[in-house]
Amino acid sequence: MDEVIVLSEKMKLSLSNKDNPNIIKLSPQKIMELPQMGERDIMRSLQLMPGISASNESSSGLYVRGGTPDQNLILLDGFTVYHVDHLYGFFSTFNTNAIKDINLYKGGFEAKYGGRISSVCEINGKDGNQKHVAGGGDLSLLSTNIYLEIPYKEKITSIIAFRRSYQGILYDKIFKKFNSGTSEQRPRGPMTQEYETTVTSYFYDLNTKITYRPSEKDVYSISFYNGADNLDNSNSPSMSMPGGMGGFRGFNADVTDKTNFGNIGSSLKWSRKWSSKLYQNSLIAFSRYYSERDRTTQMAIRNETSTSTIKNGTIENNKLNDYSFKTNFELQLTDFLKSDFGLQASHLLVNYDYSQNDTSKIIERNDKGTLISGYLQSQYRFFNNKLSINLGSRLTNYSNTTKKLYLEPRINIVYSLTPELKVSASAGRYYQFVSRVIREDISSGSRDFWILADTSRVPVSMAYHYITGISYENNEYIFSAEAYYKNIEGLTEFNQRIVPAHRQLTYEENFYVGRGYVRGIEFLVQRKIGKINGWISYTLGQARNQFDVYGESFFPSLQDVRHELKIVGLYAYKKWHFSADWIYASGKPYTAPAGTYSLHLLDGTTQSFVAVGYKNSARMPAYHRLDISATYEFPMFDSNADGSLSFSIFNLYNRKNVWYKEFQIVEGVSVENNVSYFGITPNITFSIKF
Repeated sequence: MDEVIVLSEKMKLSLSNKDNPNIIKLSPQKIMELPQMGERDIMRSLQLMPGISASNESSSGLYVRGGTPDQNLILLDGFTVYHVDHLYGFFSTFNTNAIKDINLYKGGFEAKYGGRISSVCEINGKDGNQKHVAGGGDLSLLSTNIYLEIPYKEKITSIIAFRRSYQGILYDKIFKKFNSGTSEQRPRGPMTQEYETTVTSYFYDLNTKITYRPSEKDVYSISFYNGADNLDNSNSPSMSMPGGMGGFRGFNADVTDKTNFGNIGSSLKWSRKWSSKLYQNSLIAFSRYYSERDRTTQMAIRNETSTSTIKNGTIENNKLNDYSFKTNFELQLTDFLKSDFGLQASHLLVNYDYSQNDTSKIIERNDKGTLISGYLQSQYRFFNNKLSINLGSRLTNYSNTTKKLYLEPRINIVYSLTPELKVSASAGRYYQFVSRVIREDISSGSRDFWILADTSRVPVSMAYHYITGISYENNEYIFSAEAYYKNIEGLTEFNQRIVPAHRQLTYEENFYVGRGYVRGIEFLVQRKIGKINGWISYTLGQARNQFDVYGESFFPSLQDVRHELKIVGLYAYKKWHFSADWIYASGKPYTAPAGTYSLHLLDGTTQSFVAVGYKNSARMPAYHRLDISATYEFPMFDSNADGSLSFSIFNLYNRKNVWYKEFQIVEGVSVENNVSYFGITPNITFSIKF
């Protein structure tokens, strides 16, 4: 027979996709080589990619090209994950031991994806080993992580992975960054104060997946995920005074400060290859996000004759249930024409309650809505595959607005000037019907909550994407430049700075609607192979919003970063893998006080207040840090298992990057204090797999 040559690319970390420059395809095996802050984390690694902000240490969410994390569609085996943070946002909910691959669409994504206006992150879980039992685990300063893969007659594969944190050195460091409570007893003259904090906090996540292949044409799989955080910072302060002071003898208080949030998701998927030209993928899915916050204080005040009880604080609950069905088809009509089409339906139930002092309901919403979407897209190839045009459209019916139909046309064009040099352009319209609303006030409780769009105060968000770029890629290097512009309508914010009339708080008076735009340009240079490889990326960006309540002018959004530079280096030497990254970002905006003013109260006293300045008119100092890591791999148990030992140092030179600012009034003057992110943070991880 004639000679047959099979060509394949070596597994590498490539930040460009030949068919669509807006897509980044990654594998956990390569992501694990990057420096990490305590855990091998998919979302933290994606933040090192061009166009995704890496200066948000307090969130593992993706800020893609000026967008917010809720504007990203996060899919795990087909079901939507609505919250991706563990432990106040310093780690993500995804266990790398359970993940097979990740596809990130930074913008201009296809018509088969809908419901978000910024990006799509599609995560596929492992199916499990088909040949033999396999497993492994990780032990770090933060958590314990184990997984097991079990096959059955090669037609059924399964995997289960479980991770749980424990209150070690690194966990306690993160927790104390958010919670400054301690246990102590302090005498103050004749008075004695006690302050005792009970800390019982942890997070966990569980992934399971079973895959059944009855024939070469059919694949069935069921996937389940459950991840949650249970954070408890409750305390019991008290004060006593011998003999009393005007009848006052002291108090005892029980301060409840508990936060529970998490995700539950599952999908049942059927894939069938009907012929060499027709492929079908169908699934039913369920996803739930919940967040419960109880920050209340019950105080017993004692005097010489009686004891009175006072209870106040905030209680906040947010629940979102998503029931979905999707069926997609791929039809290869000719060598130059491929069509994708399908139907998708979702039924959403969203509840949000926000109360103060057990009696005052600030918000009480019980919403439900149905989304039914259909899409059709076709990929055309011309001039011997030099020109590729992907033209598609998505049509959605939404039950909760007077406008029932939402049309989303999209187009992507790639032209190959040479086999290595390509130019591309994308455009499209995108709608979002469920959004995470940011609370502009910094009061007790969560600072955001999920809510459905309606016909009154919460509009459907809409964005137009315009993207163009040029890239050069060979077997060793990538050079690319890409410019983007997003025009956004229907942004929503919750604000309690403005006091409503008649002292009645209703959500209509506290939701404000605005618009915005994002524009920028990205540059990338990457070496893909070799003992020394890595990339340098630079983004020049601008994100602006406009809300009538703040004035007619556009102001910088909270995620506005003008300059961001990332340098990532990887080096392999025998059984060692070394990596380092350096990140620089210009300062983010914040709202600073314009000054202070004083009011004479009816009781004859004078009290000072802070006058709020223009929205996001000030800037934080520039952000930068250096992370390094080293991993040594070695065989174990007569080569039946492989082990590795990883060392990492986050923020090597201990840069005091500003997280946020606090303001206090001291003798009538506003004093500004910086609250910093993490300083130098080392970690060590032992891993084994068999």
